[in-house]
Amino acid sequence: MSGASQIRTPDTQLFRDVFNASPIGIVVENMEGQLLFVNPSFCSMLGFSEEELRRKHCVDFSPPEDAEMDWAFFQRLWAGSIDHNQLEKRYFRRDGSLMWGRLSISLLNGGGSPLVLAMVEDITDKKTALDRERDLLETLDLVTNQMTAAVSRCSRDLRYLWVNQAYADWLQRPLSEMIDRPIVEILGGEAFEGLLPYFMQVLDGDDVHYERETTFHGIGKRWTSATYRPTLDLDGTVTGWVAVVLDITARKRAEEALRESEEKFRSVFRDAGVGMVIVSPEGRFLGANTAFCEYLGYTEEELREKTVESITLADDWPAFSRKLQELPAGGSSFQWFDKRCLHKSGRIVYTQSSASLIRSSEGTAQYFVGEVLDITSRIEAEAALSEMTRKLIAAQEQERARIGRELHDDINQRLAMLAVELEQLQANPFEIEARAQKIRREAIEISDDVQALSHDLHSSKLEYLGVAAGIRSWCREFAERQKMEIDFNSTLRNVLPIEVGRTLLRVLQEALHNASKHSGVKRAEVGLREQAGEIHMVISDSGKGFEVDPALQGKGLGLTSMQERVRLLRGTILIKSKPLGETTIHVRVPTESEPTLRRAAG
Repeated sequence: MSGASQIRTPDTQLFRDVFNASPIGIVVENMEGQLLFVNPSFCSMLGFSEEELRRKHCVDFSPPEDAEMDWAFFQRLWAGSIDHNQLEKRYFRRDGSLMWGRLSISLLNGGGSPLVLAMVEDITDKKTALDRERDLLETLDLVTNQMTAAVSRCSRDLRYLWVNQAYADWLQRPLSEMIDRPIVEILGGEAFEGLLPYFMQVLDGDDVHYERETTFHGIGKRWTSATYRPTLDLDGTVTGWVAVVLDITARKRAEEALRESEEKFRSVFRDAGVGMVIVSPEGRFLGANTAFCEYLGYTEEELREKTVESITLADDWPAFSRKLQELPAGGSSFQWFDKRCLHKSGRIVYTQSSASLIRSSEGTAQYFVGEVLDITSRIEAEAALSEMTRKLIAAQEQERARIGRELHDDINQRLAMLAVELEQLQANPFEIEARAQKIRREAIEISDDVQALSHDLHSSKLEYLGVAAGIRSWCREFAERQKMEIDFNSTLRNVLPIEVGRTLLRVLQEALHNASKHSGVKRAEVGLREQAGEIHMVISDSGKGFEVDPALQGKGLGLTSMQERVRLLRGTILIKSKPLGETTIHVRVPTESEPTLRRAAG
């Protein structure tokens, strides 16, 4: 059906399947009576192809004597002048034979021109059978006993006059025990009470049709589709009815299972923690779940107005488009294709997509179901990690260069001067005592400087003396080397793990080296304390100060490395400074993040 091929969403796919598979003829026509869509059952009923029927008017296949009456009925129904939407009418088949059909007609107001939905049931056999039953009960018996449908004939006093074998088999009763028995005894009280309104309706002379679930005696709950026709005597008085009953329990349960399955799909689709989308073969969004909408900042309604290309970065579209085009050509799915999308705000969202192509039973591509992950945070974290790694490598190189300069420009030159003085002492042994004292002092100074350099790289005093004492010792040595005053104060009561102490020491070293090198400060204060489950270290000086934000964003790595070291301990670092003002660095490390903290007394 060409119209049904436009159906793309899961809900309309169900309609299409029902439309094509329904044993009842389904016709959609406009208000002028022109057929727009017909299903295979209707084509089969009349023996015409779909294309032939779509070129016909709705009364073109009515017998000439019925056409005018049928068209007048449709016009009155559409105008609202009659309140029932069912009728029985005759059709000409392609081979010239007549078919009786029962029509149920509905008006569709979908926002455009109204359309007519007609459901056509072929009742030719039933019509013939019921007509013959009125005249020839023997013929009815012969015909209906060959049918798989359950057929019964009942009297006005609600008793069975006749049933076919299929009816007896369905109720699991011997055929001989059902004739001339009250309906209530055979069906059971609950079923009788539920069906009694239909019995009364048919006894009033109306045709009755229903589908319902009923609890029958002996066989339990069953879904049935039943048609009742009144039987008449010679003067037209209703004497009872003939019933044709189909057990549709299996069909109803299959429909219920399908509904439950669809509801589960909708629930999973809607509430999935990852983005889910449904996309037409042309690349338009047919549906999107909450997670995907949150990824890109659009509502589902806004996305339905867009295409996949419109929300994809232009540079990434060609490769992704080729991937989608490969599926209708023979593929079925692809996994985790990386591409960049555009957020509603204009920012870039990094995603990974997988997709599966859903095909019709004929193999036609209907729509894609896609799963989308927002990996922006991961990409940004990887980029930040890569940048941090680059900076750390650069920091290592800078530190090695600094140590090299220290050794070459200072230690090496002083050792060379010491060697010269030893040669001079050898040349002039009369000044040995005075020169020996000088050489000894210089050797001690060189040894102290090498030791200080070693301590900067690895302070073993942290391990032997503890964190507070080790930091105090380093402050004293640094102050002596830099000819400055460092006021160190500690009120720590806990013994800190070496990892915490090493981090605090590295931050302190970086801070004081920066202060000595750049601010020209001659006095600094360092405080360690424990407060509210946290270790606090505060470093302050009254030097030249600096602008914090430019320093953090510049090429220097000192402040960045300080922040990264503290972050690894789940701590925080606050840097306050301004040009020509005081600089304060406040480090806080939570004690609960380090279960190895031990009480000093323990």
